[in-house]
Amino acid sequence: MIEQDTVKLLRECDAGIKMGVSSIDDVLKFVKSEKLHARLKKCKDEHEELDRELQELLDKYRDEGKDPNPIAKSMSWMKTEMKLAFKGGDATIADLMTDGCNMGVKSLNRYLNQYEAADEVSKDITKRLINLEEKLAIDIRGYL
Repeated sequence: MIEQDTVKLLRECDAGIKMGVSSIDDVLKFVKSEKLHARLKKCKDEHEELDRELQELLDKYRDEGKDPNPIAKSMSWMKTEMKLAFKGGDATIADLMTDGCNMGVKSLNRYLNQYEAADEVSKDITKRLINLEEKLAIDIRGYL
């Protein structure tokens, strides 16, 4: 049961990291503030660094990981494109990213509870990912 929950939790983190990186990529080209751009880029780099650790663990369990739900990813992209087309700017970007961070935190906490038999290493990665998302949401509040 431990290995099964561990792999499932790692898969959800994998999908979450991919979704986060993709979302940041979707907005970076629209950011006007150099400071906001740098903060988003730093967050993307931190996600990718955590992803490297995660991929090593998935490899250990001989698992391919998980991509984000294609419908959720498409909906996120469409929402981003539409909002930025109608009301662009850093405030809109901060709003979109805050919503994404909050959804990620909520989902990851749900998975921590659901896969409670997961090993401590995978739980630690999940908690670190949650912290990245929470910190970004706090750091960009000044742009809302």
